[in-house]
Amino acid sequence: MDRSAYALIATDLDGTLLRGDDTVSDRSRAALARVAEAGARHLVVTGRPAPRVRSLLEDLGCTGLAVCGQGAQLYDAGADRLLWSVTLDRELAETALGKIEAEVGQVYAAVDQDGIDGLTLIEPGYLMPHPTLPAVRIDRRDDLWCAPISKVLLRHAELSDDELAATARAVVGSLATVTMSGPGTVELQPCGVTKATGLALAAARLGLSPWQTIAFGDMPNDIPMFDWAARGVAMANAHPDLKAVADEVTTSNEDDGIAVVLERLFSASAVR
Repeated sequence: MDRSAYALIATDLDGTLLRGDDTVSDRSRAALARVAEAGARHLVVTGRPAPRVRSLLEDLGCTGLAVCGQGAQLYDAGADRLLWSVTLDRELAETALGKIEAEVGQVYAAVDQDGIDGLTLIEPGYLMPHPTLPAVRIDRRDDLWCAPISKVLLRHAELSDDELAATARAVVGSLATVTMSGPGTVELQPCGVTKATGLALAAARLGLSPWQTIAFGDMPNDIPMFDWAARGVAMANAHPDLKAVADEVTTSNEDDGIAVVLERLFSASAVR
C-alpha cells in the first residue's frame, strides 16, 4: 500500500507508545508531529480507562478522540467527556468470575468503574500491574460492584496470563469478552466489545476507513485492531500471538519502534 494512504495512526499505549517509565520519547513525539504536519490523525487506542489517560493525552497535546477501556469508551480529550460508553453487567461479571474460580481456584480481581471520574477498585490480594496508576483498595469483593463498571481485571497466584486467559475464555462464553492486555492483566469486558469496535466508531466519526489505518500494538488485545486496520505493526516486545498476525514487526517500545515506522512512512509525503 502507498505510504500516503495512511490517514489514521492508531497506537496502543503500554508496551507500545509508552516506554517502561510511562513516558514518550522525544523521537516518538517528533514522529507524531510529522504525522500531524502531513494531515494524518493520531488516535490512542488503549485498555486504560479514560480517567487514567487524561494526563498522558494532555502531555501529548491530544485534544481529539481517544479509544479507552479496551473499546468500551470513546473519550473526547478536548471536552473532557465521554462521547460513548458501554458497561459490563455486574451480575454477569460476578457470575463469570465464579465460573473461572470454579475451574482455577481463587483469583484476585479489580474493576474499572464507568464514567469520566470512575475509580479503579482492587480487592485484597490484587496487585496492580502498573503501580503508578491510582487505585482504591476495598475490603471485600462485594464492594467491587457498588457502581457501574467497564471491565474486570483478573490475576492468579500461580497460573500464567496465557493459562488464565485460556481458561476464562473456555468457561465464560457469552457472559463477557476475555482479553489479555499486558503482563498480569487478564480482563473481562462487555461481550462483543474490543479495541476494533472502539476504533471503528472513532474512525467513523473522523470520516476515515480501515483502509486508511495503520495500527501499532504489543498484546493479544490488539489482535482485533490489527484485523480491522489495513496494516498492523507489532513491537519487538510483543506477545507471540500478536506477532503471528502482524504485517510487520518493528523495534521495541524502548527503542522507538513506532517512530521507526512513521519516519519511513512520512519521510517526504503528505497524506492525500
